[in-house]
Amino acid sequence: MPTPARSRSREAREPAPATTSAISVIADADEPRIRRLLMRRDPRLAGLIKRVGPCRLTESRTRHPFVSLVRALTSQQLSTKAAATIFGRVVDLVGGIDRMRPDALLAVDPARLRAAGLSNQKVAYVRDLAAHVADGRLNLDLAHLAAQSDEAIERAITGVKGFGRWSAEMFLMFQLGRADIFPVGDLGIVKGVQLLLGMKGRPAPRTMLRAAEAWRPYRSVAAWYLWRLVEAPPMVDDKRNGRRARSV
Repeated sequence: MPTPARSRSREAREPAPATTSAISVIADADEPRIRRLLMRRDPRLAGLIKRVGPCRLTESRTRHPFVSLVRALTSQQLSTKAAATIFGRVVDLVGGIDRMRPDALLAVDPARLRAAGLSNQKVAYVRDLAAHVADGRLNLDLAHLAAQSDEAIERAITGVKGFGRWSAEMFLMFQLGRADIFPVGDLGIVKGVQLLLGMKGRPAPRTMLRAAEAWRPYRSVAAWYLWRLVEAPPMVDDKRNGRRARSV
């Protein structure tokens, strides 16, 4: 294992993805360099990265931010299967995924949205979202979003009914590929930090942020690996071989 001095020198030789005025986006080509940098900075995270393999955070990115936000609203507090079913019905009501635009959604009778499975509250939420985009209060043009800071986008999204900070953080990470988002309010991240640090109880937000300092400015990638840690089978003692292994 290299000494800290040698590790910093190696980081200096290997250029990181460009960052412009606090806006840093993960490109597919950047992922291997980011992964190596995180592994050098944190031995505990390095072990997790080795087990999981390449980060697939960018795979969920689409070119349809409005569709992504509608899906997020319809999916709140639902199982994955139920959310997919209801979202599919809403898509059918507007004539297909390519026609999922604010004007098309506003043209759908609210009663039909309720019949598709949306609660009265969620009907109000999706219509408020569509209205915000239609009148320009929320600009989801990709070129516009690319020039906005993480904080500016979070403020704009949380100004729409139904969207809190967590929803905005998920949008920044998975839709826009922002590199340095760390959702301390996400239960999976809380549990992931607890497991990674070997803590008996859940860590406080300040503890999580302190641990994540070593992962800046790529905390989104670290968060993705923490989610994988929570999903992994628990470790069990393999007494025959004197080691620990994943249960199956």
